[in-house]
Amino acid sequence: MKNDLLLSRPDRRLFLIAGSSLTLAACGSLDKLVGPPDAPQMYVLRPAAPAAQPGGKVGWALSILKPDASDSLDSSRIALAKSETQIDYYANASWPDRLPELVQTVLLAGFEASGRIDAVSRGDDALHADYELSTDLRDFEARYATPDGVPTVAVTIIAHMANARSRMIVANLAVTLTQAASANSVDAVVQALDVALAKAVDQITQWALALPPPATSDTAKATPEPEPAPPPKSARARSPTPPPRAP
Repeated sequence: MKNDLLLSRPDRRLFLIAGSSLTLAACGSLDKLVGPPDAPQMYVLRPAAPAAQPGGKVGWALSILKPDASDSLDSSRIALAKSETQIDYYANASWPDRLPELVQTVLLAGFEASGRIDAVSRGDDALHADYELSTDLRDFEARYATPDGVPTVAVTIIAHMANARSRMIVANLAVTLTQAASANSVDAVVQALDVALAKAVDQITQWALALPPPATSDTAKATPEPEPAPPPKSARARSPTPPPRAP
């Protein structure tokens, strides 16, 4: 019975070789399963710079704050919407940075390309500014009417201009744009987002540069307080009348 269970030397050698091969094959498959995922394809936003705008240069300085965005858009992933209530992302596709940072860079480049402002910077630079531009990214995704159809991209940016000194908002602008993609592909979606974002930046720069110079709180000259009226002159003190002498 024991001999039946034991393998002969040649059989044992074949068994060990086969076992080693299976182990190596399993390790190779395991590497594919637990190894790092494939690096996503990077896509960059390159909207066309707006043309130089007519008009003279403004005399005020502008600080562009980093845009606010919901958690679904404050990401490096490229968003898509399959319905009004569902947000998803393209697989293996990514922006090189978080979306708010990219849009801030595009806004900065748009003001610089306008040729009408010399002093424009990012809010993080902490440079002197007369106005602060804050924005809110409400929409920046591809929208599908049908699962396999050609999407339409939507870009919505709410802009606020505030006096940098008083921190009071002086003007607001809502920009909503859509652009049909040329095909159902990430490349086509990014190109459509470039077109929509370029139009949005053009509207924001024209609106902002048309604003009047920010109001400065002039230091009011202190009105001198009237001098207090001199006290009424007191009557001359009379010498006290001597008491009458006793008879």
